[in-house]
Amino acid sequence: MRDILHELEDRRAEARLGGGQRRIDAQHSKGKLTARERIELLLDEGSFEEFDMFKTHRCTDFGMQEDKPYGDGVVTGWGTINGRMVYVFSQDFTVFGGSLSETHAEKICKIMDMAMQNGAPVIGINDSGGARIQEGVASLAGYADVFQRNIEASGVIPQISVIMGPCAGGAVYSPAMTDFIFMVKDSSYMFVTGPDVVKTVTNEQVTAEELGGALTHTKKSSVADGAFENDVEALHEVRRLVDFLPLSNREKAPVRPFFDDVARVEDSLDTLVPANPNMPYDMKELIHKVADEGDFFEIQADYAGNIITGFIRLEGQTVGIVANQPMVLAGCLDIDSSRKAARFVRFCDCFEIPILTFVDVPGFLPGTSQEYNGVIKHGAKLLFAYGEATVPMVTVITRKAYGGAYDVMASKHLRSDFNYAWPTAEIAVMGAKGAVEILYRSELGEPDKIAARVADYEDRFANPFVAAEKGFIDEVIQPRSTRRRVARAFASLRSKKRSMPAKKHDNIPL
Repeated sequence: MRDILHELEDRRAEARLGGGQRRIDAQHSKGKLTARERIELLLDEGSFEEFDMFKTHRCTDFGMQEDKPYGDGVVTGWGTINGRMVYVFSQDFTVFGGSLSETHAEKICKIMDMAMQNGAPVIGINDSGGARIQEGVASLAGYADVFQRNIEASGVIPQISVIMGPCAGGAVYSPAMTDFIFMVKDSSYMFVTGPDVVKTVTNEQVTAEELGGALTHTKKSSVADGAFENDVEALHEVRRLVDFLPLSNREKAPVRPFFDDVARVEDSLDTLVPANPNMPYDMKELIHKVADEGDFFEIQADYAGNIITGFIRLEGQTVGIVANQPMVLAGCLDIDSSRKAARFVRFCDCFEIPILTFVDVPGFLPGTSQEYNGVIKHGAKLLFAYGEATVPMVTVITRKAYGGAYDVMASKHLRSDFNYAWPTAEIAVMGAKGAVEILYRSELGEPDKIAARVADYEDRFANPFVAAEKGFIDEVIQPRSTRRRVARAFASLRSKKRSMPAKKHDNIPL
């Protein structure tokens, strides 16, 4: 009996070494952690339960039968994050460069199936050279099996991808279908075709970092939701994100203890909006002052800065934030911001996370570039996302809400539940100057008359009371009381039930 126990421990030790100490040292020399070290940092101490530690590949071509390391390049299993169950897979670059084989894919599929069955998030740590060439089409079939599970899991359980090394070719499509993607600066990259192929086909000279590095995907392509300095910081932030999310669509997000007075008054908000309507201010100040303990987890902070998305807590409960940012492009909606916000709104709706929208939008960004690239269809994505959402929705208009952008930003007409406005709100078809130039075109050569017309228009329409008279605004509130009013609104909506007409699925304007 003792011999068998010794053999078990010996085999476990061999499996834990992955591709061997030399390759582990090489991984460390690049500033990267090993697959198992990453799992240890991600999960609560001592909570990891591993599956398929001894699984090996079945390939017999190219002499592969002589090298059959345990685990086959991926560590899989489950554990807890702050006591809540998650499933995890972590690709091991020390074993065949983390390449995906038939059995490697089977291991990932097994934990994804269990996550769906038991209602828990899946976190995938990607560090792989791609498909294992020696296995040919079998490895491609493995990718497709994973893709199908990503699709079926979408909207059922949260899926988070952490890119901690290379992720190229077909491998990129699994993370692309997950809810959130995080990358590590200078050590991770994603692309469909690498720099060498790009050079051969298009004659473009580009480095891996420029083509698919963390900064490229967080600032230019919007593929990734955040980039962090190193593996440790990335994993810490994933733990923080999981704390905001429900385990599945069968459950609500966790309620955390809070030590912040729900009726807290913020007098500084009364002067947040400048007297000059063309002066910007930082909408993040409002978000931090409304949130419990000022805690805000921002999503896609480096992309489309004219709109802000992320999570806060109110009375300990998770709330999704969408807010125009007057500091960037005056808070205009454009193609990038519409796509960014639409995807975030749809995620919140999938998982019953209430949505709080702060509005200061002068309209859609004008220009040929926007029109040629389809701002109509992309803007419709955000409109569609809000219109189909059935979760509790509260909207606060702080300043401008002009034209079609007023409708799009969770207006009462898209079935937002509570629509508040600050006294500084201006709800109109357009700004006073533009409106006057259309209404009184014949007087354009008389500056004094035009100035008087602008002042008259502002008195009549540059306020929230016309909309309030029509019932489109439920209440004009004091800025200082925003936290209390919003928290009470959401508290009243906790038992909200609303459904869309029966259908197979909608056809969002992609």
